[in-house]
Amino acid sequence: MNRADATTKIGAEVSSMFDSISARYDLTNDVLSLGVHRLWRIATVRALNPRPGEIVLDLAAGTGFSSGALAKTGARIIGADFSEGMLNIAREKYRGVPNLSFEWADATELSFADDFFDAATISFGLRNVNNVGKALAEMYRVVKPGGRIVVCEFSQPHRLIERPYAFYNRSVAPYIAWILNNNGDAYDYLADSISIWPAQEQLAQVLQEAGFERVKYRNLAGGIVALHRGFVPPKNSGASKK
Repeated sequence: MNRADATTKIGAEVSSMFDSISARYDLTNDVLSLGVHRLWRIATVRALNPRPGEIVLDLAAGTGFSSGALAKTGARIIGADFSEGMLNIAREKYRGVPNLSFEWADATELSFADDFFDAATISFGLRNVNNVGKALAEMYRVVKPGGRIVVCEFSQPHRLIERPYAFYNRSVAPYIAWILNNNGDAYDYLADSISIWPAQEQLAQVLQEAGFERVKYRNLAGGIVALHRGFVPPKNSGASKK
């Protein structure tokens, strides 16, 4: 079975689905987005702004595209994902990069210590977690007080492009995926998961409810994608970690 259920998002099913498309995942992303996804990931790096010497968590690292870009900043990057198929490709692609490593991880039950990271990010992965609240709580737990997170995720596009974008996701993208990856089911899941995902303001509220402060978002590509950034309260804040 290569298609997971976008409503239940059972971890084993979703990770198996990503395993099945890992071999041509990067190529498929390039074609489906016309290469624009690379600009989205660059924008994510800039929003997170890692600095040399910092330790940064890249959740839902996949084949490591974002992790590799983050590593160029000089920070120590740990890429984490629950798909071994994706991680195997990432490890091979970035073998020999001294400040970059990859680990298997469940976003809702991270094995890292409290306050271990200076910053954390998740690109196009929060939508695939079956318990968003737990995943955000884990990011909050492992990032130091005063640290920041960035969430890059599909979102609600401007009304002028909403219908053509929905048509593309429902009818065009799965067909292209069948040609490139012999698996359109995974991209049917993509359309389903986007359609039920919270819009920009709603996700900002979810981040605030998780405890993050100074939450703001920025639209990319007319709102097809949104970058949300928030900060873990510093120790001297009334909302600091307990």
